[in-house]
Amino acid sequence: MKKRHIGLAAAGALGAAFLAKKVSAEKKVEKAAEVEEEINSRYYGDKQVYLIGGGIATMAAAAYLIRDANFNGKNIHVIEGMKILGGSNDGIGTNEKGFVARGGRMLNEETYENFWELFSSIPSLEWPNHSVTDEILNFDHLHPTHAQARLVTKNQEILDAHTMGFDNEDRLAMTKLLGASEESLDGVTIEEWFGPHFFETNFWYMWQTTFAFQKWSSAFELRRYMNRMILEFSRIDTLEGVTRTPLNQYDSVILPLKAFLEKHGVDFTLNEDVIDLEFKPGSEITVTALKLGNGETIELNEEDVVIMTNGTMTDSSTEGDWSTPAPEVTEESRSARLWRNIAKKKAGLGNPEPFFGNEAETNWESFTVTCRGDKLLKRIEEFSGNIPGSGALMTLKDSSWLMSTVVAAQPHFKNQDPDTTIFWGYGIYTDKVGDYVKKPMRDCTGEEILYEWICQMGWQADWDEIIKDVVNVIPAYMPYIDAQFQPRKMTDRPQVVPENSTNFAMVSQFVEIPKDMVFTEEYSVRAARIAVYTLFDINKEIIPVTPYNRDPKVLAKAAQTMFR
Repeated sequence: MKKRHIGLAAAGALGAAFLAKKVSAEKKVEKAAEVEEEINSRYYGDKQVYLIGGGIATMAAAAYLIRDANFNGKNIHVIEGMKILGGSNDGIGTNEKGFVARGGRMLNEETYENFWELFSSIPSLEWPNHSVTDEILNFDHLHPTHAQARLVTKNQEILDAHTMGFDNEDRLAMTKLLGASEESLDGVTIEEWFGPHFFETNFWYMWQTTFAFQKWSSAFELRRYMNRMILEFSRIDTLEGVTRTPLNQYDSVILPLKAFLEKHGVDFTLNEDVIDLEFKPGSEITVTALKLGNGETIELNEEDVVIMTNGTMTDSSTEGDWSTPAPEVTEESRSARLWRNIAKKKAGLGNPEPFFGNEAETNWESFTVTCRGDKLLKRIEEFSGNIPGSGALMTLKDSSWLMSTVVAAQPHFKNQDPDTTIFWGYGIYTDKVGDYVKKPMRDCTGEEILYEWICQMGWQADWDEIIKDVVNVIPAYMPYIDAQFQPRKMTDRPQVVPENSTNFAMVSQFVEIPKDMVFTEEYSVRAARIAVYTLFDINKEIIPVTPYNRDPKVLAKAAQTMFR
């Protein structure tokens, strides 16, 4: 009887807990319905929203305005300085002249919380009755990543990169970094935190080339990455956590988002710069006008809102071709110029100088190879053991430019012919002289960059045969691509919605979002959501950063990885 009595008590407790959980869930549903009803009843009148920059952050902000604020798309205005939308999510070209993607944005299924949620409401252009999230994750699950040649030596030997290569000093320094306060890392570089041995480990070569860190990058950002991407630590040698889009990010992400916004009447102005903002006098941050590069001024009404891109990592990039190096950068970053102009006028708008003041430390160069047929891709496949789309990065760790390549699933462009293939690569040390082409990478033509890579692979004897199938190699020099990793003070990155702001927010890789990491799609989308929800008083959840760094199982696996 006693045992039966205890069993009934336990059952009663479980029943009560279940009922409480059910009641709580019902209340959440009721509250959500009330919030939705309130938002749907809003009348905004002639209120206008101006979005400066046409990258994923401002486009996401426009989508949130329409979807979650019930705002009229016809009163949303996107002003972009380039002749095409997309910002750093790019991909363009032709079969005849060659394709170019300045970079490839790697996604992650577990940690891109707001990105996946937003794009679950954006219809796919290629898969009827499904979302962009459905399309990307379905493609990725059918084309899983498992790199088999993550690190390659100068002797064309594929290293066993499963071994991290840490010594006890490296492990101790990493453990201390993960436990350090962010405030204690103002201006501290990775090189100042770790000893020389750390930079010869397999881990560093892989982490550096996966996320584009430099020795002189911020230790603060490495700490954020290690905590945010701790799931990737144990699989950095295979990159199994990388989620790939079916095509380049412009075709797979930007085009469907653009179609959604156009359907709702969003106004796009291309090839027009915003060079300055005017503010209302006083301690509040209230934008009153937009100054355009053509000399015009857009006067704002009192209720209007401005959301500005305060820095772009692909700003001022230049492109070459088979016979021409990517030109030197001669103009100031346009997005940084705007940021500098407004930062002088109001406190709390951050400081662009640590990010856009040292091109020598923030640049690298990519190259996109377009070929007729698949002979070169087949050769890469035979060497690496990875079919196109399954290998992610292959890094030539001993190359003076520290070259890495990615062979995406083919086709990688919407307009790519079946008999055309492409692959993409980049070099981090553009000022170094090549091992075979005795020039700095940034001074090289597309032909010279490809020749250096072919020689690194040991295939130079077949050079004449290889280039018969090459349509073009397009180098893209990006002076500020690593700018977001620069050492800085906590105050240098402004808040998404600055203190005392009444109608102004900033979205980019150069705003401050606690616990999240820059150089990601998620950072841009999260910033957009914060901006819209704050300025429009949207009482809905912004999905928090998932604390994998507090998961005992994940931490145990990370600890094991430190000793691999």
